[in-house]
Amino acid sequence: MNEEQKYIDFEAYERVAEPHKRERVSAWRTAIGLQDVDGLRVSDYLKEIAVKHIEGDITIDEVREQIQSYYVNKTTHDADDAEKEEADRVAANITKLLNEKSFSLTPLEFLNIHRHLFEGVFKHAGEIRPYDISKKEWVLQGDTVVYGRAADIHEALKYDIQTERDFSYKGLTTDEIISHVVDFVTLLWQNHPFREGNTRTTAVFVIKYLRSCGFNVNNELFADNSWYFRNALVRANYSNPQKGIQPDKSFLVKFFRNLLLGENNELKNRYMLIGYKDDENDTHTSTRTSTHASSIDIQPSSENVRRLVLAIGKEEMSVKSMMEAVGLKNRPNFMDYSLAPAIREGFVCMKYPANPHHPRQRYLLTLKGLMLLDGNNS
Repeated sequence: MNEEQKYIDFEAYERVAEPHKRERVSAWRTAIGLQDVDGLRVSDYLKEIAVKHIEGDITIDEVREQIQSYYVNKTTHDADDAEKEEADRVAANITKLLNEKSFSLTPLEFLNIHRHLFEGVFKHAGEIRPYDISKKEWVLQGDTVVYGRAADIHEALKYDIQTERDFSYKGLTTDEIISHVVDFVTLLWQNHPFREGNTRTTAVFVIKYLRSCGFNVNNELFADNSWYFRNALVRANYSNPQKGIQPDKSFLVKFFRNLLLGENNELKNRYMLIGYKDDENDTHTSTRTSTHASSIDIQPSSENVRRLVLAIGKEEMSVKSMMEAVGLKNRPNFMDYSLAPAIREGFVCMKYPANPHHPRQRYLLTLKGLMLLDGNNS
């Protein structure tokens, strides 16, 4: 594969890239794909320097500097330069954020993600919109979702995120976990706190949140289905009682089942169109077949990890109590072959992650761990 082919086809590039480069390729694919939610396309120049970043020749901050310099010094201007510049700059910013591991489930994090994504693009980056909005949606045949009132956005955002922070997934089945995640994301997006860039901000926030829950999120699903993701959010928030239309979260459920469980539900935008009807040759029955082709895998790497997950269950346990529960006495072996991989693979987390040596440190299952537990108990 030559250089030109590599930066034009990121999907093909990802298949042949060395393992340590695949995470960068995945982030770039997602960042570029998410521009589709606003009908934007990145430039060939952005793809070219993205490959230099993937190869380790330049840093992500150097990518951002080169994009700025490119558009400042560009002598020949095309009609779509403004849109390409927005797409290029935001794609680079998304890539930077996706490569950072830090995350906090707070309203400030949501606002900061928007600010980091659109800094230098919108003057109002990170600022809550001061007026009410409506948007004509293709999938609604020109109608609009009722978005959050500008005067209520800050409190609504604070309430939704705090409610999620307080929510316990313990005791829920996998189906119930998926349903709750969908409910949270639906409410989060419906606030629509910004003038522009709400879906891209929501997608990055959700990816980082799910990572904090233990999932190695399949970014490519966002890259390849970003417009579907937005339309599914629209349908999940739209109602029209006069026409007998209620919010329909089934499309978003399919997306998240693919995302978190590696299923292969069919994702087609036209099926969400208000008034859409199948014809004899166009059916959209969904498959719910797990596939190991997905990078999301809730199966542990070893029986030691599985045994530990089952032992912890819905409790919070110390190292000593975990060792007793799995019948092990050698602490170093337990740490190396059971606890460490369980944490690394996202099944177990610390109760006090900011203070690993906390005197009352306990370990509990992540959202991913609870899904594994449910699968073994079903």
